[in-house]
Amino acid sequence: MRALIMDYPLTTNTILEFGNRTFHHKKVVSILPDGSRHEYSFSDLYTRCNKLANALTKKLGIKKGDMVGTFAWNHYQHLELYYGIPGMGAICHTINIRLSPKDLDYVINHAGDTVIFVDASLVPLLERILPKLGKVINFIVINAPKGFSTTLPNYIDYEDLLADQSSEFPWPDLDENDACGLCYTSGTTGVPKGALYSHRSTYLHALTILGPNAANISNEDTLLLIVPQFHVMAWGAPYMCLMAGANMVMPSSNLTPEGIIKILVEEKVNKANGVPTIWMGVYEALKRNPPKEGLLLEEYHVGGSALPISLIASFEKDFGIKGVHAWGMTETSPLGTLSRLQSKHNSMADEDKLKIRGKQGIEFPGVELRVVKEDGTIAPRDGLTMGEIEVRGAWVIRSYFKSDELDSFTSDGWFKTGDVGTIDPDGYMQITDRKKDLIKSGGEWISSVALENALVSHPKIKEAAVIAIPDKRWVERPLATIVLKTTEDSLTERELVDFLARDFAKYQIPQDYIFIDEVPKTSVGKFDKKELRRRFADGKLH
Repeated sequence: MRALIMDYPLTTNTILEFGNRTFHHKKVVSILPDGSRHEYSFSDLYTRCNKLANALTKKLGIKKGDMVGTFAWNHYQHLELYYGIPGMGAICHTINIRLSPKDLDYVINHAGDTVIFVDASLVPLLERILPKLGKVINFIVINAPKGFSTTLPNYIDYEDLLADQSSEFPWPDLDENDACGLCYTSGTTGVPKGALYSHRSTYLHALTILGPNAANISNEDTLLLIVPQFHVMAWGAPYMCLMAGANMVMPSSNLTPEGIIKILVEEKVNKANGVPTIWMGVYEALKRNPPKEGLLLEEYHVGGSALPISLIASFEKDFGIKGVHAWGMTETSPLGTLSRLQSKHNSMADEDKLKIRGKQGIEFPGVELRVVKEDGTIAPRDGLTMGEIEVRGAWVIRSYFKSDELDSFTSDGWFKTGDVGTIDPDGYMQITDRKKDLIKSGGEWISSVALENALVSHPKIKEAAVIAIPDKRWVERPLATIVLKTTEDSLTERELVDFLARDFAKYQIPQDYIFIDEVPKTSVGKFDKKELRRRFADGKLH
């Protein structure tokens, strides 16, 4: 017997309608690429999304199921694209502005974009590959300054596109299982792969992560969206904020530590998100020059790579700001876990609480995790037995876009993440490494992540990345690349070995250390270990 419940589709345009009806007065603040400030309400957002949907349909000839690319910073116009494109039935393909020209050309053509919305400051990146973008008919330029010119064909100014459009649009009744967004992996191995999200998956993801055990966002909050809108739909935050009635602050390209601190102070931000490298920089800048006005920031949400326990502790001790650890992937929309303490942990010592907060956390309702050992059996949830993390759930992809690749999926319907870790009896998952980053030396596994977290807790170390290099005797051995905090700082290999010996067995400790100016980063701010492995592929350190 089927239930007698209305068929109410979970779509992004119902989120937009809800935000306009219920939180029309809440605000979106954008600090634009030229440094100017723009503010408008959710009601204004709704009106302009209507205009955009009309322009897409009537001016650009976009139809249901068409791919529309965005190549832009975080700001109110990009937010309009998040709602206007999927709301009228097309698919919003957020293109990573930091991809190499080769990968950029690949994802645009693989997706089949016919229209691309691009920030004026990013136009030169598309002009470089213009001969390869034959399928793109129109380029819509956002935030174009006076006198702007470009070699992009069929160029239309964004404001001109919207200017003569009606502020009313009949939002169509969409199937919640229709595609609404497309994101590509950053292509660290092989070509980028597309993750095609549905309206339903996007709705459920946003609804779940705003909850108290997750991001804990409400109409009392002002959230700074540092996570780029081109990176997994900004972790779903633009959808979550409209659902929760939270004010949004969009920083566009103003992403220096000093620029972020200025925004935090002036916009009275109390919550924010971003990858660990962002918050490492913000912490160091706050230490050097704490703002006289103080900060209202209560907590920052971190994903993308491991957040060092030492940073969690230092941020809280020095500034009273809590770091909240999360985990996810492009393939999981992205968030799958988040680490908050439970009431059972209240009596624990602070050091033990930190260890739990340093884990990636418990799965969200709607997501399931398991650890699979090398022999293919399911590992117990004992916090000790390691294996590859596998995931399934309401917002996890079942295949890649336009791909027959099945290696990442199990026969019983789970996605193989490539992350290696454990799950403890309380359900807290901890990533010990990426599968490809584990080091096997003399038959023993060594976690590069554990070594990195320990190294960055040293008062003289700003960044540390550990990779495997070839070794005749041990097959592989760990190499630690170190970035010191200042040019005046110095460390010897002996000092580093002694420092690590407090927590690691002798065979786990690197004997080789390279001091570098900066750890290379991927397009989304993670350590680019592929580049480090390339540099030291022959095992020679000089």
